[in-house]
Amino acid sequence: MITRSYDYTDVPISAFYSCESLWCLSYFLMRIAIVQSFPKFVETARNMEVIHQIIDSVESDLVVFPELATSGYFLTNKAQLRAHALVWSESIHLLAIQTMSTRTKKIIVIGFPEKQGDLFFNSAGIFMPDSALSRVYRKTHLFNKEALVFEPGDTGFFCVHDVVRDCVIGLMICYDWRFPEAARSLALQGADLIVCPSNLVTSLSGKVFPARAIENKVYMAVANRVGEETREGETLVFRGESGSYEYTGEPLAMASLGNEEIIFAEIFPKQTRNKAFNSVNDIFKDRRPDMYRKG
Repeated sequence: MITRSYDYTDVPISAFYSCESLWCLSYFLMRIAIVQSFPKFVETARNMEVIHQIIDSVESDLVVFPELATSGYFLTNKAQLRAHALVWSESIHLLAIQTMSTRTKKIIVIGFPEKQGDLFFNSAGIFMPDSALSRVYRKTHLFNKEALVFEPGDTGFFCVHDVVRDCVIGLMICYDWRFPEAARSLALQGADLIVCPSNLVTSLSGKVFPARAIENKVYMAVANRVGEETREGETLVFRGESGSYEYTGEPLAMASLGNEEIIFAEIFPKQTRNKAFNSVNDIFKDRRPDMYRKG
């Protein structure tokens, strides 16, 4: 694991003079905990016990868990999935997470299999201390055998504003990283931070997340799982290597390959909002969508 302290010289000097003490820096920063866990396959109750313990024990403003953290990943038939899928705003497990978010005043992002009627989605909930702000994102781009049991997501990409720390948070899930439009659509909505619960089996994503941070001038927080799952003779090995990236693409905190752990990072959301990088160029104002058509 590597960690890097934030360079406080990036904070405007006026911020220091306007405060009675340096403790006021807490207004400008957000503390993130990224959980690299090993969910046990179709053991929802056991996984929830671990999730509760982590939420209670970590000291952070935001806790990010992996994709399908409540159930495990390799769900290939709907009969098995049905027993572990959770209904948004109704499941006792999700209601418990909401209660913990409100009680601890922590924002919690966690992946889970969602059931809506007869349909299933690979989803992630963002639980805000104010439950009225909590929302569910349904994975837009399905990977491999996910399409056998899950429907393509229908929520689209969206952001949630944490007014306490003035941080705009966007969500995507795992394979969404392959599509630059995902991160760009969140950045255009004002995201300061993009969180990405994942079950990654490739090392390529680690090369792309810094690029997504740079090209949109946003922070990235990626929570990947570890361990193996085998179904019908096929084994998936989940790499770990979770990470948090600064808007310059530099790593703030990186987890190891294959081990369970929690890593921490501090970010200053407001530092993402000026998209200019010199006196002339601004990465959003310089966009030319009319030239991006096929033709």
